[in-house]
Amino acid sequence: MDQEIELKESEVTLRAIRAQGSGGQHVNKVSSAIHLRFDISASSLSEPLKKRLLALKDSRISKEGVLVMKVQDTRSQDMNRILAWARLSDLIQACAKVPKTRRATRPKRSSIEQRLEDKKKRSKLKSSRGFMKD
Repeated sequence: MDQEIELKESEVTLRAIRAQGSGGQHVNKVSSAIHLRFDISASSLSEPLKKRLLALKDSRISKEGVLVMKVQDTRSQDMNRILAWARLSDLIQACAKVPKTRRATRPKRSSIEQRLEDKKKRSKLKSSRGFMKD
């Protein structure tokens, strides 16, 4: 069931941008963060997989169906590029698993009777705790 999904490099746009946060004197010279853009609708993924990806309640997916990720975990541009690909792959693999359909079930007659019997016992116990008249 675990299918291999291949992404074409031409479908993903990677751009180096300046990372936010501290970095000292070096921060304004290098672009170490990676900005990944992936157009889900125009990709070569299967239609059911595209639908599941677009149905995600993820703020990184725009209304147009473009996934935008910013990765700036490390100071190395190459490591951030690898992390961006890994995160995209993980997201797609998570959506590739077809969710199980839920089937409605009913409790067994014996369990219903047992529950009602327990309720009667509990009711009897509590009513016996009441105030007694002289």
